[in-house]
Amino acid sequence: MARLAFMGSPDFAVLALRALHGAGHEIAAVYCQPPRPAGRGQAVRPCPVQVAAEALGLEVRTPVRLRRDEAAQAEFAALGLDVAVVAAYGLILPQAMLDAPRRGCLNIHASLLPRWRGAAPIQAALLAGDGATGITIMQMDAGLDTGAMLARDSVPITATTTAGELHAALAAMGARLVLEVLDNAPAPVAQPAEGASYAAKLTRDDGRIDWRLDAAALDRRVRALNPWPGTFTVLDGDVLKVLAAAPEAGGGAPGTVLDDALLVGCGQGALRLLRVQAPGRGAMAAEAFLRGRQVPAGTVLG
Repeated sequence: MARLAFMGSPDFAVLALRALHGAGHEIAAVYCQPPRPAGRGQAVRPCPVQVAAEALGLEVRTPVRLRRDEAAQAEFAALGLDVAVVAAYGLILPQAMLDAPRRGCLNIHASLLPRWRGAAPIQAALLAGDGATGITIMQMDAGLDTGAMLARDSVPITATTTAGELHAALAAMGARLVLEVLDNAPAPVAQPAEGASYAAKLTRDDGRIDWRLDAAALDRRVRALNPWPGTFTVLDGDVLKVLAAAPEAGGGAPGTVLDDALLVGCGQGALRLLRVQAPGRGAMAAEAFLRGRQVPAGTVLG
């Protein structure tokens, strides 16, 4: 069993933390992002990893920064680690911390590297129309997701796969693979020199639907940004969240409703809105939404 530090923050990392603890590894400390305001009331809340770590009785550390914090780096080195496991932590580790554990730092990355490096690889794979994605366990170096690969596994992306579904599948896959790597210590394999792309961090503004895009691309966007940040359009001045949709044949002016059942013209083809949410209302099927609010053909969505 290894003596390790776990470094992660969001839901994606929780299964790996629990798996490492359940397998009997000695978790000397858990590092995660500090509690921050969240939700409508902006109450200060700990991140999911902190909640899970405290439930397991583990020590939690929440430094605001690491790169210029020599004290935090010294405290990390003093843990006397065999290895550190990193999963969507949110802070860049300085070289001194990468070098401190005997076996270095391992990253659970949600992409078949080098395909998608960066902050949002799950969404990037969906947006690009990739046929598969997966998990890479990587030996971290100073670059952005450029380290040698220790293990990989894949999952198919279907015509209906959402980011939420991939998130759940890949979180479980990452937890399994990192245990295998710790047990078996596979030889590192350098990433291919070509084929890398960058998956930039998403913002809420990325969710606004641009009806000038083709229907297939918009279908992928709806699935890629579900559940966060979500996609939306504007109907008569109100934000209408689009939770599910499907491309169809046909066409018309981009953003124009083409029938009485929320078929919307795109840059190429048309997009049928299947599930929506209006302000102050719950999510509902398009048919239920239309029973309470008429959206006739010719209506233009913004």
